[in-house]
Amino acid sequence: MCGIVGYIGTKDVKNILIEGLRKLEYRGYDSAGIAVMNDNGVHVFKEKGRIAELEASVNPDISATMGIGHTRWATHGEPSKYNAHPHQSFSGRFTLVHNGVIENYEKLRNEYLANVELKSETDTEVIVQLIEEFVNEGSSVEASFRKTLSLLHGSYALALIDNQDADTIYVGKNKSPLLVGIGEGFNVVASDAMAMLKVTDQFVELMDEEIVIVKRDRVEIKTLDGIFVHREPFTAELDASDIEKGTYPHYMLKEIDEQPAVMRKIIMEYQDANDNIKLDEDVRSAVQNSDRIYIIACGTSYHAGLVGKQMIEKMAKIPTEVHIASEFSYNMPLLSEKPLFIFISQSGETADSRAVLVHIKKLGHRSLTITNVAGSTLSREADHTLLLHAGPEIAVASTKAYTAQIAVLALLAVDTAKVKGIKLDFNPIQELGIVANAMEALVDQKDIIEKIARDYLSVTRSCFFIGRGIDYYVCQEAALKLKEISYIQAEGFAGGELKHGTIALIEEGTPVIAIATQAHVNGSIRSNVKETVARGAHACIVSMESTSETGDQIVLPEVHEYLTPLVSVVPMQLLAYYAALHRDCDVDKPRNLAKSVTVE
Repeated sequence: MCGIVGYIGTKDVKNILIEGLRKLEYRGYDSAGIAVMNDNGVHVFKEKGRIAELEASVNPDISATMGIGHTRWATHGEPSKYNAHPHQSFSGRFTLVHNGVIENYEKLRNEYLANVELKSETDTEVIVQLIEEFVNEGSSVEASFRKTLSLLHGSYALALIDNQDADTIYVGKNKSPLLVGIGEGFNVVASDAMAMLKVTDQFVELMDEEIVIVKRDRVEIKTLDGIFVHREPFTAELDASDIEKGTYPHYMLKEIDEQPAVMRKIIMEYQDANDNIKLDEDVRSAVQNSDRIYIIACGTSYHAGLVGKQMIEKMAKIPTEVHIASEFSYNMPLLSEKPLFIFISQSGETADSRAVLVHIKKLGHRSLTITNVAGSTLSREADHTLLLHAGPEIAVASTKAYTAQIAVLALLAVDTAKVKGIKLDFNPIQELGIVANAMEALVDQKDIIEKIARDYLSVTRSCFFIGRGIDYYVCQEAALKLKEISYIQAEGFAGGELKHGTIALIEEGTPVIAIATQAHVNGSIRSNVKETVARGAHACIVSMESTSETGDQIVLPEVHEYLTPLVSVVPMQLLAYYAALHRDCDVDKPRNLAKSVTVE
């Protein structure tokens, strides 16, 4: 949610900021703005809507070598031009962009800003007005900046410029992600390294409650108490070509097609010279010494966790629970004596999951993050990390990260079983290679799946996915994908639950998509399909070669039963993609959604 960019150097800043914001579009936003500063002062441009509308509003005749930019996802106040960032102080001296949520902004406004007329409905404007208030009382800008941040309760990543200082961007962070990029004769600020990857690959991580004084030739990191902090930069291991669409019309389609390559990349990264699973011994020890595993995740990652639970319990014989992070934060169950917490997050910045991590660390429990982003907050703050190696995922609807999460969980389950001396007739390295080939065959069937999407989903107002066992978990993910990007009311149900209420919703022509990859429940799920057809449903069956029957609409290549979710989800992703396309929806940037959810 939301994105920040900033630049101070020698080049004209307008295009640098605009292009940086474009790279952050995946995070979700409803307005955008930039502020640039030159000898004539600060010039602010902001618009409701897309980056293209902002770009059209920027005066091309203005030249500047420093500035800040922002994409906003509305939390306080409606999406509008006046609520868009950057926000300015009453006199116009200070200009600020902010990600996050300030929980005590109303209290601060009432206590310090009773005589200041606010121009927006946002919590952000309170921050910039406070800074000016403290400067007017005689404090330096840096002291006022630090004092203001010390008063804030909640999450923030922010960048501030002062029209009386052409050589400084003030930066601060707490809970929300923010990086400072290092260059030769310039420095940058970004919520995500990919935003500024074209200008530098050297970045410094910021920790909570730190500020940074960013100048053209140096950066100074300090605590809120003013104590200097030294931290070496890291190299962002991203290929700029990975974050381009290339010849694809949408990132989502590109990322669906990349899944076979992701499986092979995971094999390469987690396979040692003897074809065994390669894991850090500390990770192995953490899993072995736990008496129960708690998987914490949200959305698609939660669905991957459900599949992971089944694999860990069946193969490694460790009791495993899966919890929605936002619920766990406020309603923690009774814990076992030696729990291990596994946090699953594509971005590694999910605020709800981080809230759980902070709490369980205080309790002294061990933690492991499975994420796509090295150096992300959840990775940095957990005891251990397993990387997905899926490459940047730009589309809001997750595809390749989901399958990568399941693949890494499978490797973890098998490795744990082996260390415990449990014999399995299952070689995950070999089986993931088979999965990659199966995925490749499926993504080549786009014409077939597009036709099914047109026939079943182009005009419907609702759709139901049904399955049993591990297929039920895939149904939940399939429904999420469809509702996310096509806005069809979709639900995933356990097939046996239909008769307990849901079948009342079936009417003539209602699409019912059944996943039937498990031999031991194949007959049962097919009986459930017949129940819906008898009530008028338009049924589509997705089966494995070994469970298929004449008339099944989609037959998947055969893979090991533990790994069927990796292939059964691929046609579900494509169905969602084509349904959204035929309904003229914005595939990569669905309404009201954000890629990286950095507020609770």
